[in-house]
Parts: sequence; structure tokens; C-alpha cells
Amino acid sequence: MEKITLKAARVNAGLTQTQVAAIGKVNPATVSRWETGKAKPDGLQLMGLAYLYGVTVDAFIMPEVQTVG
Repeated sequence: MEKITLKAARVNAGLTQTQVAAIGKVNPATVSRWETGKAKPDGLQLMGLAYLYGVTVDAFIMPEVQTVG
């Protein structure tokens, strides 16, 4: 499994920040802050985003893998 950003997952799901904000009952600026790393969704919000975007929470929190060689 590969790590995915919140923005990439949202775009892949065909949703706008405004739509995500309305579904999640948060301000669109909050979604923007999550996507830029200025803020982080809490655990329940992260699970909701994963469900909404059709990915697992692991896809958001996996560490970056660097190849050697």
C-alpha cells in the first residue's frame, strides 16, 4: 500500500473541499488546513475522510518509504 495525501484522496474521490466540509460539518478552510498540513484531523475525522474517499486510514498515516541503492 502506498501513502496518499488528503488532497490526492479527495481529488481521486471526485469531491471538492466545499463538499467535504459540508459532509463533515466543518468549515471549508478547515479542509484546506488539513490538506496543507497546517492542521490535522482528529482520529474520528480521519476515519470519516478515509471512508468518504474510499481508502483506508493506513493510506494516510503510513510512513514515507525510501529505497536504498
